[in-house]
Amino acid sequence: MSDTMTWAQAIVLGAVQGLTEFLPISSSGHLRIVSEVWFGDDAGASFTAVTQLGTEAAVLVFFAKDIVRIIAAWFRGLLNKEARNLDYRMGWYVIIATIPIGALGFLFKDEIRTGARNLWLVASMLILFSAVIAIAEKMGRKERPIEKLTTRDGVIMGLAQCLALIPGVSRSGATASAGLFLGLKREAAVRFSFLLAIPAVTASGLFSLPDAFEPSGDGMESSGMQLLVATIVAFVVGYAAIAWLLKFVANHSLYWFVGYRVLLGLLVMGLLAGGVISAT
Repeated sequence: MSDTMTWAQAIVLGAVQGLTEFLPISSSGHLRIVSEVWFGDDAGASFTAVTQLGTEAAVLVFFAKDIVRIIAAWFRGLLNKEARNLDYRMGWYVIIATIPIGALGFLFKDEIRTGARNLWLVASMLILFSAVIAIAEKMGRKERPIEKLTTRDGVIMGLAQCLALIPGVSRSGATASAGLFLGLKREAAVRFSFLLAIPAVTASGLFSLPDAFEPSGDGMESSGMQLLVATIVAFVVGYAAIAWLLKFVANHSLYWFVGYRVLLGLLVMGLLAGGVISAT
């Protein structure tokens, strides 16, 4: 039987989701760690996916003008070849880049909700993928603005997004690192990462809504109101996190997050090895 989630847990986990979704430190990994360390249970993959709707709503609001412009340009471009500008192409880049994670997420949904949430795996991914972020930061030329984005960039960043299906990797970390390897400026890689996440995360959250109310032993059981409040909290905190991160990456490297990921991963491994927390 699944444990019943308390209001305190729902609010805390909603805040954690909002704070960590856009930082390259893995929101799913943090929700798994926080729910185990503080509450002795797993919030569940479905709860994670649903509260991500809050953070994606924050993206929709924050980038509303860009999103409306891209969608309008995409439809215009379908009918008029002369209107196929950067925004039109951007619409296609997001669509094409979303296909891989949509397919893999559907095929491996059971593994994502169970075995992939093992804390040994989460901690290992926090540490191992920090090396990828560090190498991308070191080797990336950071020369190309978002106006220079190509279909190839979209496909590669879309494939990188698939790594985020493993808790501990980080969606923004994977896509932004891919962008840096491709020579994009840091701000361009992060901005496209935000846009790229919208369809995949929104679809995942809506798809997981029924399971969130019936976790079947794979997570704590939350009420509809708790899910709603947690999602709203994730929206508010997530909106602030977007604004902060875009300003931060304009003047700072991603190395700051690398050190944090390594320290957190080692801490979790220490707690697991000492028997303080359970891996499953």
